[in-house]
Amino acid sequence: MCYYDLRIRNNGESVADLAGLSLPLARADVFFDYRCYQNRIRVIGYEYYEYKDVNKMHIPDGFVSGPINAATYVASAAVCTLAVIRAKKSMGERQVPLLGVTAAFIFAAQMLNFPIAGGTSGHFLGALLAAVLLGPLNACLIMAVVLLIQCLGFADGGLTALGTNIFNMGIIGGIVCYWLFQFWRFILPKTRGGFLTAVAVAAWSSVVIASSVCALELAVSGTSALKAALPAMAGVHALIGLGEATITTVVISIVLASRPDLVASWDLKQKTSQEA
Repeated sequence: MCYYDLRIRNNGESVADLAGLSLPLARADVFFDYRCYQNRIRVIGYEYYEYKDVNKMHIPDGFVSGPINAATYVASAAVCTLAVIRAKKSMGERQVPLLGVTAAFIFAAQMLNFPIAGGTSGHFLGALLAAVLLGPLNACLIMAVVLLIQCLGFADGGLTALGTNIFNMGIIGGIVCYWLFQFWRFILPKTRGGFLTAVAVAAWSSVVIASSVCALELAVSGTSALKAALPAMAGVHALIGLGEATITTVVISIVLASRPDLVASWDLKQKTSQEA
C-alpha cells in the first residue's frame, strides 16, 4: 500500500513533509490542512510552495502505532511460517520454479508506475495474481519476500512497519481476497470467461480493500482521521485497481492459453466447451 510523500520546498529548504491528507509540519506539533493545485500546495498559514515530488511508497516507519505494528508482525510471521511448512509438503519440482518466477515478476512490476489522476501514480500489487497461480498461502509468502527485499534493499517501506505491509498486501490482498475470488467464481458461470471475470473483480478488490485497511490503521494510530484517509485511499486505489485488474487478467489469460496446468485455481477437469 502506498502514501504520497509531498516535500514542500521554499528557497531550496524543506518546510514540511506531508503524507496522506494531513500530518504535522516538520517544525511544529500541530496539524495543518493543505490543498493541491496542480504543481503547487497551499498550507494554511503559509504561502504557496512548489512541491519537489510525489513519491509512492509502502508504509514507512512512524506512521502506524507500535501496538498495530507488533500485532501485524505476529500475524504475518505466523501465516508465513505456516506457508513455508505447507510449501515444503505440497510443492513439487514444477511449482518451485514458478514460485521464484512469480516473485521476480511481481518485484519487477512493482517498480513500474502508471499515472493516476491528480499527479499521483500507482503500481502493480500482484498478490491476487500469485494467489490464483500458486494458492493463497504461497501468495502471502511471495509478497513477504518481495516486501522484505524492497524494505532492506531499497528503503521502500519501514522496517518497523514491515509486518503491517505484509499483513495488508500479503494476508489481506493475497489470502482474504483469494476467497473473495472463490466467491465470485462460485457465482459466475463455470467457463473461462467467468473465471477471468472473477479474477478481474477480485484483483480490483484486493487493491481497494488493502488500501482501506491501511486507512483504518492510520486512523487507529492517530496519524490521520478516518473520514479523511478512507475516502482518499480508497478513491485513488479504486483507479489503481483498474490497472491491477487488467494486468492480472491478461497474465492469467495468457498462462491459461498456454499452460493451464500452472494455474492452481483452474479446474483442469472442466470441459473444453466450457472454456470458451
